[in-house]
Amino acid sequence: MSDIHAITAVKPGQQTLIQDFGRFGLAHLGITQGGPVDDYAYSWANHLLDNHTNCPSLEITLGQAEFLIHSSCEMAIAGGDLQAKLDGQPIENWSSFNTKGGQTLTFGLPKNGLRSYLAVKGGFKVLPHLGSTATVVRDQLGGIMHGNPIKTGDVIHFGPHNLGTKTRQMTFRYKPDYDLPLELRVIEGYQANDFSPDALHSMYNQTFSVSKLVDRMGYRLCDGHIAPPKKEYLSEGIALGAIQITPDGQPIILLNDRQTIGGYPKIGCVARIDLPRLAQSRPGQKVKFVRGDLLGLQEVWCQWAKFFGY
Repeated sequence: MSDIHAITAVKPGQQTLIQDFGRFGLAHLGITQGGPVDDYAYSWANHLLDNHTNCPSLEITLGQAEFLIHSSCEMAIAGGDLQAKLDGQPIENWSSFNTKGGQTLTFGLPKNGLRSYLAVKGGFKVLPHLGSTATVVRDQLGGIMHGNPIKTGDVIHFGPHNLGTKTRQMTFRYKPDYDLPLELRVIEGYQANDFSPDALHSMYNQTFSVSKLVDRMGYRLCDGHIAPPKKEYLSEGIALGAIQITPDGQPIILLNDRQTIGGYPKIGCVARIDLPRLAQSRPGQKVKFVRGDLLGLQEVWCQWAKFFGY
């Protein structure tokens, strides 16, 4: 057993990022929030370990990653099923597990979803940048160094801790089905009044598809059309989940690494509680918009926040 309390990235996968809950209050400086695009799975991975809600964890996108574990530790995974295995033995998703020094943790191609979150008891030990460890590659902030994704040979430290006497697993009632068609609830904004009644009707009465143009900045939808207003807008701040309508009539739903200002017209925002499902959806998945009840969605979000201790 090694005296080093850490894991080493043998294969970093397509994109593996250090993420905590993100950095806030800096949008006026052009610095976006970052953080986990599926904060539900991120929160569960930490909750299963009794970590606080802002523990640095790994967001592993599209799998194909491998890590060498140097000393015993307690970990948890949640989110998309990336076929995690410990020394070749499958690990139950949405659960905690104990490891020993010298073991190898691997992630394969996704069976469902796109992203898995790997948490360790007490969180990974990473120096914060502007108050957060969240990796935003475009801003060169967070992560181990200069906002870079995890690369081969990177050593990610954690603190020594006692192992749990038994593993914990999320109840099936709370597990999302990432393969289902998406129904996104929309809170309309003031610019919705600039769209024609026909455009608004078309938004709620057609089925879109997730396009291939998706990343942590946002998801572009295709196979549908929403006529944008025939006017120009001054650039303004952009909220998480904002639905921009491009000149070609395709909606873009903006996520954690979005630009901080923009001038495309915005119908409104997707409810915060629906964004984790969107962030796990694959190109080709079907998407419908429905009008959301603001007060009802706020109540559900408050219940969620209270449960995780936000």
